[in-house]
Amino acid sequence: MTTEALGAAVEELLRPVIGTALSGGAGGAAALEPLVREVLGALAEGAARRGGPVAAASPADLARGVADTFGAARGTEALGRLTELLAHGSADPADPACAAHLHCPPLAVAVAADLAVSALNPSQDSWDQAPAATVLETLLLEEMAGLVGYDPAEAAGVLTSGGTESNLMGLMLARDRVLGAATGRQIELTGVPRAGAGGSLGSAAGARPRILASAAAHFSVQRAAALLGLGEDAVIPVAVDSQLRMKTCALTAALERCAERGQLPVAIVATAGTTDTGAIDPLRECAELAARYGAWLHVDAAYGGGALLSDRLAPLLDGIELADSVSLDWHKLGWQPAAAGIFLVRKSETYASLARRAVYLNPADDEEAGYPSLLGLSLRTTRRADAFKIAVTLRTLGREGLGRLVDACHELAVAGARAVAAHPRLELHGQAGAGEPVLTAFLFRYVPGAADADGVRADEVNAALRRRLLREGGAVVGRTELPGEGPGRVRLKLTLLNPHTTVVEVERLLAAVVAAGMAEEGA
Repeated sequence: MTTEALGAAVEELLRPVIGTALSGGAGGAAALEPLVREVLGALAEGAARRGGPVAAASPADLARGVADTFGAARGTEALGRLTELLAHGSADPADPACAAHLHCPPLAVAVAADLAVSALNPSQDSWDQAPAATVLETLLLEEMAGLVGYDPAEAAGVLTSGGTESNLMGLMLARDRVLGAATGRQIELTGVPRAGAGGSLGSAAGARPRILASAAAHFSVQRAAALLGLGEDAVIPVAVDSQLRMKTCALTAALERCAERGQLPVAIVATAGTTDTGAIDPLRECAELAARYGAWLHVDAAYGGGALLSDRLAPLLDGIELADSVSLDWHKLGWQPAAAGIFLVRKSETYASLARRAVYLNPADDEEAGYPSLLGLSLRTTRRADAFKIAVTLRTLGREGLGRLVDACHELAVAGARAVAAHPRLELHGQAGAGEPVLTAFLFRYVPGAADADGVRADEVNAALRRRLLREGGAVVGRTELPGEGPGRVRLKLTLLNPHTTVVEVERLLAAVVAAGMAEEGA
């Protein structure tokens, strides 16, 4: 078969197949344009049909509706019908009554930038797949390092899928550096030594590595310890105060116990913005203790890192510049579509154990010739150019513009907490004598009218009222539990990440919580 005949055969093969147009190349934009218009129309239709923060339906009813539409959508109708389905069946973080999680409504400019990335599909694992995006990610990370307080010329980092991946990377480097120095082994090659298998950790052969984190730290710390071969039990929970901040005295005592038992404190994980209250651990004191005991300091600022954008709130993160590594998530207080995580280390040489050479991606002679590679900075190989949307947003709004959004959400949380404190059927957690919400989240609960000395009834009603609001499509409110044992610990949570929400709308949301609580009491 001739080349011309083969080309004609391929063309004929594709002609009856719809949806085969590509998004790249000179004709990609023209192919995308009508499809984008269809998506935008379907998004509007789905949101109008939803009519609130979440569809009014039970999980079973929603699942049946999704299955029916998925089964029926075919051909040219699939894009519009399934997009409308997604919009109708999504929790909408742009709705003022959707305030449960660190689930932000993304900025339109960031979504538009993300569309460009999806259309072009660069992959960050080699320069020849993403020439411009490789340079942009490097430049963005230099800005982020400066924002944290690192020297951009000495720091290093990478875009991640979020705080879980960033925390894993921080603890992996901590394991390799601290445990490696204590044992004289290259841990990433030989693995974690077994107790009694030789090598000295501190003063005792085979002593167990330890990670110290607050009792309110993110669960990904335990998950990382398991993945790294240290075991979840290697994580020592450190006591917190009433604001869920790690107690410095408790951390000191835990480190002293490690020394007495011949255990090696590999890392201290300080949280800058807990998921429940936005609490920020005493970062400077944690840094001093980490230096004293030879531990790596990782700061999980996935939520609280957004405070660095605000002149008013940035001082809350005093000492973050002393950390060995930091996690940031701009898909929380940065208003980016997920994923937009950032991992940074203060000293680029501490990245050594992650370095990788793949001859088909980053051959040494290419790098020597000036073709840089980001492969050895990430746990992933194929990786989206997630830096692009952040870069566009920063250049569009600047730090000042983003800082105003942070401040607006903080003020909204302050007003919401005050409204809770003033309501006779609502009880605010942990604010008495402690000032306002730290960031943009606070805990509270509905107080049942009947006597409830042990808190069992309050737990049941608060859990049930949240499900009632979801079932009726009226609101999406968070639910958590305070540290400790026994009943009386269930709390509701508002996480306010929509800077366009008004105080009146927050008060309306709280009124819906009270109405749902009263309905549950009467049920």
